[in-house]
Amino acid sequence: MPKGSEEMTNARKEEIINACAELYETMNFKDVTLKDVGAKTSFTRTLIYYYFHTKEEIFLALLQKEYEAWIEDLNAMRQSCQKLSVDEFADEMAHSLERRSRLLKLMSMNHYDMEANSRMENLVAFKRAYGNSMRAVTCCLEKFFPQMTVRDIQEFIYAFFPFMFGIYPYTVVTDKQKEALKQAQGDYVFLSIYEITKSMVLKLLQGFA
Repeated sequence: MPKGSEEMTNARKEEIINACAELYETMNFKDVTLKDVGAKTSFTRTLIYYYFHTKEEIFLALLQKEYEAWIEDLNAMRQSCQKLSVDEFADEMAHSLERRSRLLKLMSMNHYDMEANSRMENLVAFKRAYGNSMRAVTCCLEKFFPQMTVRDIQEFIYAFFPFMFGIYPYTVVTDKQKEALKQAQGDYVFLSIYEITKSMVLKLLQGFA
């Protein structure tokens, strides 16, 4: 493919993904349609279909973009900091996810649908970004906590990444949900993304100070 065509393809995909992100700020995943995305872009629905066959593919590309942005944050932390204590590392990790609320929302609410309704080539591209995020966290742990063994790091990864799927629903609570908890007399402490993430990282790194 000529360079110009590749650049145009990437630019058009980016415009579609950004339109989807904008819609997701005010609409539920199930309510967003390809027609809505088209109305936010300069393309027809037919042209959008040339790049993405389903809305789930667009959302999966958005999730991939969010992972890639998080990876950049993790790499920047690793490159800019020579040493970090457990508390400092937990603080940095918590702030990195605090900036990625869209990533957490997509993970917790729509992950299965996005993967199930996307073509293999798009799913592979996403899985590559997901795997790179695990490697980015691994590289941070290797640098800042060299005393951790391969098994220690693996245990951190296999605990932290599943935990990420629950961050959004535990920290972003609607007024209706709060009222329901109140009426149910639920003993619930509301924490921010930063607070719940830092607490988890500190627990996982106990013994490595």
